[in-house]
Amino acid sequence: MTRLLVPLATPDVSALTKTLKGFLDERHAAGKAPPSHVELLNLMARAAGLRNFATLRKAALTTASDALVAPETEIPAPADAAISLSTMSPTVRKALLQFDDSGRLVRLPNKLSVQQMTMWALWTQFAASRKYTEKEVNAVTNAFHTFGDQATLRRELVNMKLLGRKSDCSEYWKEPQRPSDEVQSFLRAWRAGLR
Repeated sequence: MTRLLVPLATPDVSALTKTLKGFLDERHAAGKAPPSHVELLNLMARAAGLRNFATLRKAALTTASDALVAPETEIPAPADAAISLSTMSPTVRKALLQFDDSGRLVRLPNKLSVQQMTMWALWTQFAASRKYTEKEVNAVTNAFHTFGDQATLRRELVNMKLLGRKSDCSEYWKEPQRPSDEVQSFLRAWRAGLR
């Protein structure tokens, strides 16, 4: 029986494993059994910043031209590798320029549309279905930027409704959002390390 080989590429293995560990720790703390094969596939895809394994599989299908690939057969790089800056909007290109080679935000853009685009990259650093303290949110944002203003980043995430929080700021959580096509294009390029 043939099967589709589904590659998973990530610009930062450390961030992927940290997110995956967070998912597994949450399951353990809730007293749930270890994840099944399918649940683990979904956790891996979410840790890589995708919606679920079906999204990752669809990208592989698109890359492989909707053809099944025999086992042990190499397939082309995922769709992310074929990203071209020239086909992206000016907002996406400007947003990508705000990051260093490590993918960290080096400045808060003045233009609102570019600033909001960069916040989506920060949004991907938070785990879904997890509650964060303000200190934990600051730790995530500090690891993401180089200019030392986690309060502004935290506030912008809340203003954009990418993060939710209690009125006393004692608890934060990642809001479930569906990025627009333009934002998805930006996130693919950002993950691929295009600057």
